[in-house]
Amino acid sequence: MTRENASELAQRLGRQAEAVCRHYLSNGRRQGRYWTVGDVRNTPGRSMFVRLTGPDTGKAAVGHWTDAATAEYGDLLDVIRESCGLIEFRDVADEARSFLSLPRPEPDPQSRTRPEKAPGGSPEASRRLFAMSGPIGGTAVEAHLRNRGITALHETGNLRFHPRCYYRPEGHGPTETWPAMIASVTNLGGSQTGAHRTWLRPDGRGKAPVETPRRAMGHLLGHGVRFGRAQDVLAAGEGIETVLSARSGLPRMPMMAALSAAHLAAILFPASLRRLYVVRDNDPAGNGARDTLVERARSVGIEAVVLSPMLGDFNEDLRAFGLDALRAALQVQMIPEDVSRFFAG
Repeated sequence: MTRENASELAQRLGRQAEAVCRHYLSNGRRQGRYWTVGDVRNTPGRSMFVRLTGPDTGKAAVGHWTDAATAEYGDLLDVIRESCGLIEFRDVADEARSFLSLPRPEPDPQSRTRPEKAPGGSPEASRRLFAMSGPIGGTAVEAHLRNRGITALHETGNLRFHPRCYYRPEGHGPTETWPAMIASVTNLGGSQTGAHRTWLRPDGRGKAPVETPRRAMGHLLGHGVRFGRAQDVLAAGEGIETVLSARSGLPRMPMMAALSAAHLAAILFPASLRRLYVVRDNDPAGNGARDTLVERARSVGIEAVVLSPMLGDFNEDLRAFGLDALRAALQVQMIPEDVSRFFAG
């Protein structure tokens, strides 16, 4: 999109400034000639001011905003980008056109014959998306986890909630926004290298009805979503819900979710690690990840212990048999000295 077209789109939004604010900054309210809210990400508060009146262009144009707490400023396109968690500007423009009920522009003829690059998502984009999101307490994320039987939500600061996370279907389908669980993927040093998105239904009762409700971005290989700080002992598994289910039974044990079987097989080991518990999924991919990871760990002198579910994975076990049965099944598979150390007493 050219700068001129972006400016025209911002002006169109400005002519409906209050409606834009009510939709994208719903935690704020009108105060005289301004809409006030906590920040451009729709946090409750009063430090950000959006002009609801003024000329179409210029320093005091309608739709321009300033955050007195951070000195950030921008226009209503920035509001859409930040509140929806969008990364690419074309997605911001699509969302703005959807709000304004405008048709999408025709793609240029060359783009129809040139294959598009698959979307990647850089580590910087993943950090930005995570920063746009908020705590999970009282949100669809917490409801989603509790509906899966997961109540051990301590040390889950690397899980956040985004109320309107952008979802682009494969191909050329219409864009959508859904609530999402945003997970921070970190390396051994604790730096964020990627993010994982799980789109959810607004009430948290299941994943959103989209084709691929789970997607990752950034650099994942070797890294994971971490719960607790690992030193000499760590448990590692595939999915976030699977790992948190095991942690419901082992609340003191540091764990990480590698997000797939292939990534589980390739996790990097902390230098201080002496024992690794492999939280496996009971399927062919899970078996392959288990075998590879056990071999890698033992080759560098790390003791590897496999924790196997009774059903397909530990979340299935938790929901089918309850927490007490899950705890008992985990306990008999563990090294005795770790039972008293990691089980809550």
